[in-house]
Amino acid sequence: MSYCINPACPQPQNPNKVVKCQTCGSELLLLDRYQIIQPLGKGGFGATFLSKDLSLPGDPICVIKELRPSTTTPGVLDMARQLFEREAETLGKIGHHPQIPRLLGYFEWNKHFYLVQEYVSGSTLKQEVKKQGLFAEAQVTKFLTEILPVVDYIHTQGVIHRDIKPANIIRRSQDGHLVLIDFGAVKDQVKQTTMATGGTGETAFTNISIGTSGFAPPEQMALRPVYASDIYALGVTCIFLLTGKSPSSLGYDQINGEILWRSQVEVSDRFGELLEKMLEVSVRHRFQSAGELLKALNEKKEVPEQKQIPIPESDSVKTQFKDEPTVFEEENVSWMSPSSKIAQKIRERNTRLGQSYVGGSKRNSLKMKQDVTQGYLTTVSPNQKNATGVKTPAKWTAGMLRSAYVKGRRDFGDCNLSRLNLRKSKFSGANFYGANLHQTNLQGANLSDANLGHCNLTNTILKDANLTKAYLSTASLENSDLRDADLTGAYLSGANLRGTNLCGANLTDATVNDRQLEMAKTNWWTIMPNGKRGKGF
Repeated sequence: MSYCINPACPQPQNPNKVVKCQTCGSELLLLDRYQIIQPLGKGGFGATFLSKDLSLPGDPICVIKELRPSTTTPGVLDMARQLFEREAETLGKIGHHPQIPRLLGYFEWNKHFYLVQEYVSGSTLKQEVKKQGLFAEAQVTKFLTEILPVVDYIHTQGVIHRDIKPANIIRRSQDGHLVLIDFGAVKDQVKQTTMATGGTGETAFTNISIGTSGFAPPEQMALRPVYASDIYALGVTCIFLLTGKSPSSLGYDQINGEILWRSQVEVSDRFGELLEKMLEVSVRHRFQSAGELLKALNEKKEVPEQKQIPIPESDSVKTQFKDEPTVFEEENVSWMSPSSKIAQKIRERNTRLGQSYVGGSKRNSLKMKQDVTQGYLTTVSPNQKNATGVKTPAKWTAGMLRSAYVKGRRDFGDCNLSRLNLRKSKFSGANFYGANLHQTNLQGANLSDANLGHCNLTNTILKDANLTKAYLSTASLENSDLRDADLTGAYLSGANLRGTNLCGANLTDATVNDRQLEMAKTNWWTIMPNGKRGKGF
């Protein structure tokens, strides 16, 4: 069946081969490529759909997230477009982690904006608790041990998730690993008016609180999220796994805004102390990073695993993408928890005084890094170190890059390496995911087994390069020179090959479709994926 995405359509179900909706006449194929199968979740600002990509062999399943701006006013639409593009760029940067869904594409269609992401099959932790019962301390410890490296990874990329909760963590059915989903692309609100912010220059787009009520800490609700904000959300998630109750069900201390959870759980004193520090209302007293928490967790003695306690079955979430609404700033705050009310007071004080406070203290006194909202994700100023703690130079030279590789470094993801002369360099097995290699000379270079996914390789010289089994998914190779390059077994799904010179290149067993090759330059000496010589276009 095909599904019509027109929200006003009274009968969205259609037969497979129908091009236009039989009820409302809307087009059913997005970009003549994506066939919507069924809705996964809907909200006030967008929707999520299960889809097939008909342009690829086997029609693989993917997830399409749609953002529908609340108005089509030109100014608002332009701002929504800018934020959407930044969102897609950030998702593309972080999506090569095996426990984060990959961004497969993004586009604008009929004044709506769409993200295409990898589909993850499995159950959310919220569903898991409802079906199998509460977690014991040992199970929660195991959960933190697995999810904290993922959170640490997105933090090293300068991203704050801002909506960690049980419904946004899936246990993948194929391997049982936890996957962190939903980075907020369709959960933001686009308003028309500019907010009066006491001369701070913030618009309605930057003055939006993203997060779920109860899971988001006060500084996040006050529009000042930091890395430790995600730690708080992880703490609330742990409480849910142990109790099966949302923060609003547990209640709050009316004086300090702390969640009243201690009497509801049976955990060791040591683990209780860790949870208390994760859930500190004041950000300065909380764990500051995922790495710090993981270190403290590993120092804790193991406790025996207990049996799960069954709780009454309730209607499970239909899919991993449908859940309780995300909270946005409202004028009426009577429904807010004490923590949210504290955040509201902080905002009001900021407006009056023009000062930035975090958790009730002046921001400059905490000596925290300035955070910047980019699109719908929050990113912070780069810390100039990669995930392994190795310092990353502000500007690479060819000599520095070669030297770093010889000394054992393999991670150059997101680095600016444009216009460098790297002719005949050896970078076999290196990670360049998301790097800028525009107009770089890599003629004769060894890039076998390298990760070049989502790289900017426009106008790049790759003549005679060894790219066997290289990963080039969604990379832009527009107008690049790949003459006589060895691309045996390379993965080029979603790569932009417009104007790419593949004359004489060896594409044996490469993952690339005919539509991509039609955009490239080939000749009789090009060896196609089937091992046969090709014909120039």
